Amino acid sequence: MNPEIYGLPIKIEDLVVGYGAEPVLDGVDLEVSAGEFVGVVGPNGSGKTTLLRTIARVLIPIRGGVYIGGLDAHRIPLRQLAREMAVVPQDTIPAFDFTVREVVLMGRTPHLARLQVEGHKDYEAAENAMRLTGTLDLADRPFAALSGGERQRVVIARALAQEPKVILLDEPTSHLDMNYQFEVMNLIHKFNRDRGITVVAVLHDLNLAAHYCRTLAMLKKGKILAHGEPKDVITADNVRTVYGAEVWVRKHPTTGRPYVIAGVGKTLDEREANKFERRPKVHVICGGGTGAPIFAKLIRRGFQVTAGVLNDGDTDQEAAEALGVYSICTPQFTAITEEAADENLRLALDADVVVLSDAPFGVWNLPNLVTAAKAVEAGAKVVLLKPNDFRMRDFTGGEALEIFESIAGRTAAASNADEIAAFVEQCAADER
Repeated sequence: MNPEIYGLPIKIEDLVVGYGAEPVLDGVDLEVSAGEFVGVVGPNGSGKTTLLRTIARVLIPIRGGVYIGGLDAHRIPLRQLAREMAVVPQDTIPAFDFTVREVVLMGRTPHLARLQVEGHKDYEAAENAMRLTGTLDLADRPFAALSGGERQRVVIARALAQEPKVILLDEPTSHLDMNYQFEVMNLIHKFNRDRGITVVAVLHDLNLAAHYCRTLAMLKKGKILAHGEPKDVITADNVRTVYGAEVWVRKHPTTGRPYVIAGVGKTLDEREANKFERRPKVHVICGGGTGAPIFAKLIRRGFQVTAGVLNDGDTDQEAAEALGVYSICTPQFTAITEEAADENLRLALDADVVVLSDAPFGVWNLPNLVTAAKAVEAGAKVVLLKPNDFRMRDFTGGEALEIFESIAGRTAAASNADEIAAFVEQCAADER
């Protein structure tokens, strides 16, 4: 943790907030420790966003108080509060066609005097924030022209440029594709972990909330029904009480966190529970970012996932670490060792299904393709992602293509992560 940045604690006492005669929040008490990552969950209309807007001082309480770092938030001067707290809204649509750099520089406004222009320190803070969020290469592009995931990363960069001690996020992954959801949540988790920034995030996805948040507060009709660790908050009884839905809540085989399977329509009996616990093992051979969306999809389905062989610092290695996926790693810019290749094969043969992603192959990672070929020869169930474009991914002068063509007719094929997950599900059903 960076010793120069510590989060501030938040205390909410007997909070009553409303937009009219009827209160939306009614007697809410909540304490958030400095440096904590808290998720606020609940159905639409339960008061999640109202709670966040009250902490941010957008709404004035009818009764009770919000205290930031021991001070009444509604008595802290706005400029001082803006230096301590940043807000990431659901949607950010600028009124003018600002560039990414200009949007991120807006985070420096609380640090500037009236009519003062940004100086070297401000540009440095903005550039550092863009570098940390992977948006530096977008600096001169129009903000309005970005994809949803890119825009959200830029808004987080703007929040980081404020150098806050508290970040409030209102459904930061709404309207984002799954890969962007994990990308954004990984960023938030990293800053909370490395800098000790206090994070309060409203989240609609219970599985994302359980995976990333240290504690959760579950709201129902303006009151906190449950507060604590994810395993104590996300239970079948609580979900039934708050959402009116019958779900299965199981312990994730990889992360140990709770995860929710919806749409079951009945309670899980012991025999079904035992069967469900024996989720398939999937070994993913990947690299260069091709495995991350596969990890995300398979983990969300509750599968046990391993990966290899990856270089330290590879996008897939970082995704695996963030998602709790065990992976075989080698140092950057080095070839796969015989020992790593042997471990890769062991994991492949131990898995129920082996996935070969659409990674490019060169001399250094060719042993990964050899592992897939050996798994096929041993009778393993192997699925290839986007096999028809392999020729464009061969950078070995044809050696990789020769190996690939020797196995392509004896494997399954998939065009995306959803089809891979469906194949694994079908294999599991066939085994029952």
